[in-house]
Amino acid sequence: MTECTQGRFAFPAVKRRQVEADFSGGDISSDGGVLLLRQADRRLGLLEAVNDTLADPRDGRYVQHDQISLLRQRVYALCQGYEDLNDHDSLRQDLAFQTAVEQDQALGSSPTLCRLENRSDRATAVAIHQVLIEQFIASFAEPPEELILDFDATDDRVHGLQEGRFFHGYYDNYCFLPLYVFCGEQLLVSYLRPSKIDGAKHAWAILALLVKRLRQAWPAVRIILRADSGFCRHRMLRWCERHGIGYIVGLARNHRLQRMIEEDFTAVEQCFKANGQKQRVFLGLRYGARSWRRRRAVIAKLEVSERGRNPRFVVTNLNGDAQTLYDDVYCARGEM
Repeated sequence: MTECTQGRFAFPAVKRRQVEADFSGGDISSDGGVLLLRQADRRLGLLEAVNDTLADPRDGRYVQHDQISLLRQRVYALCQGYEDLNDHDSLRQDLAFQTAVEQDQALGSSPTLCRLENRSDRATAVAIHQVLIEQFIASFAEPPEELILDFDATDDRVHGLQEGRFFHGYYDNYCFLPLYVFCGEQLLVSYLRPSKIDGAKHAWAILALLVKRLRQAWPAVRIILRADSGFCRHRMLRWCERHGIGYIVGLARNHRLQRMIEEDFTAVEQCFKANGQKQRVFLGLRYGARSWRRRRAVIAKLEVSERGRNPRFVVTNLNGDAQTLYDDVYCARGEM
């Protein structure tokens, strides 16, 4: 039988070390994947760009571990699932991690990494996000015609007494409530927030900053905001309309919306009872909440299955077929 198993993988050398992945035994590390992270980071230049952006206030005469090494050590460990700084008491001696960080000696201790994190502030977070945005822009060989910005808030549960922890009723746990913005598979914003706030807090300001920079790079690009009902704020929708931003945003159900679709929903329910197959119908409505200055277009999804009724609503200023907009634009980020 032909032997198709490759027993050795070669990586670029680090200083005087030849780097290979070999399955024949010897000193073993359970974190060989960190070398792939090193390769990806070298190709992207992400941490190099972050390092160039951040000032290092330490006195160079007493520095043993330069800033770029500490950044690599901390970020690579997070990617490998090592969230606690105490993990570095052993990881700093791991040859795979040393090689990935491009060092041939013990890496930074947990107190050293703690000092790195403690001198990071709001300005540091802004600078890192600027690097993410510039890398996103540089990833396009040609100006894109359309960008869809996905806004989402989710729970980041805590397992101790971290500063800023609060109980969140929806997630039924103590957590933070970070805000994420993605465009396709690329992360643009990762904003850590306490969980005692409105999930849409600061989303408007972040959207405005993103739109400003993206239009500086691509003046003709079409930008669409996509988010769930937690981001349906009339001021945010009005800002999008004034600045030519498309939006398709979830809309929480209420009694008025329910009454508007009741007759059609009853007909859909009868169709399900007749043939036993799940039924989906899309309706275009005009709806205005009391806080809105005018009515807006709303897409209603009327779905009936063995689980019963499942109505969903989105508000949008996009033109097109209701089902196409809902399925191909809104639900492209996951069923809502």
